[in-house]
Amino acid sequence: MRCLVTGAAGFVGSSLVDELLARGHTVRGIDCFLDYYPADVKRSNLEQAQSHADFEFIQADLLQHDLSELLDGIEWVFHQAGQAGVRASWGEYFGTYTENNVRATQLLLEEVRRQKSVKSFVYASSSSIYGNAESFPTSEAILPQPVSPYGVTKLAGEHLVRLYASEFEVPTVSLRYFTVYGPRQRPDMAFHRFISAALRGEALTLYGDGEQSRDFTFISDIVQANISAAECGGKGEVCNVGGGSRVTVNDVLKIIEEELGRQLIIEREERQHGDARHTSADVTRAQKLLNYQPKVTLRTGLQRELTWLESSGRANGRAVGG
Repeated sequence: MRCLVTGAAGFVGSSLVDELLARGHTVRGIDCFLDYYPADVKRSNLEQAQSHADFEFIQADLLQHDLSELLDGIEWVFHQAGQAGVRASWGEYFGTYTENNVRATQLLLEEVRRQKSVKSFVYASSSSIYGNAESFPTSEAILPQPVSPYGVTKLAGEHLVRLYASEFEVPTVSLRYFTVYGPRQRPDMAFHRFISAALRGEALTLYGDGEQSRDFTFISDIVQANISAAECGGKGEVCNVGGGSRVTVNDVLKIIEEELGRQLIIEREERQHGDARHTSADVTRAQKLLNYQPKVTLRTGLQRELTWLESSGRANGRAVGG
């Protein structure tokens, strides 16, 4: 298949690019290197793909680029691009989120509906759309109630994706990611921060009491869900993609201590605005529609991220290797 991956240099995007190429697909990637974290980190994510004959990379902004040219001949679209970060989405930066998470999605969908070649459009949504959900594990039938502006924009993107499926028969699936981790994880994300600080022998910052819980999902499970969603085509469905268990942050820190064989230095700060207390995914729908089953346990996934941070140099802030 001829695939387009937006946000191709990001954590999920670059991992998806590599897997698509490994499976024999042709991939066109686009990324504008938003300054949320260093561009050299993102460029290093694409080192493996850049050497592949079936990969084409375009550095451009979806809001400015010729989308008809971008989508020419494309069969599968994986829309991973967007402005990330719950805590930064308040105040003056909200406009960046609406532009990159809502308007860019609408422009891309508008062009996709004109392109007869597109067979699948997979949208990267987030568990942030649920906010403090009323029940756990949380199914897609639960009313979304985001507790951050970021979650609001991801939900708005979802609504657009569903509208284009119902009104224009664009073949879409939206995937609600639950706390993705693993190699290439963004430097602002918790596991990356925790492990990096521990490897340097420095104190790590923990927001809140640590009893907040998450359904942590390893990157390879997220990638597989995307490819399965593209293969099924979709008719506007929305699916949770979770890791299979709900674990507190304190329990995560214990696992990291066990893997490193030493006690962590923890500095506790107040809970941040927009952080949900708990998340847990009911993946029944993804199991039925995508044959989804998470395969990587939390301990195994943490071991892989730890090994990657040690070997890549990123624990020290360097972007070495992918």
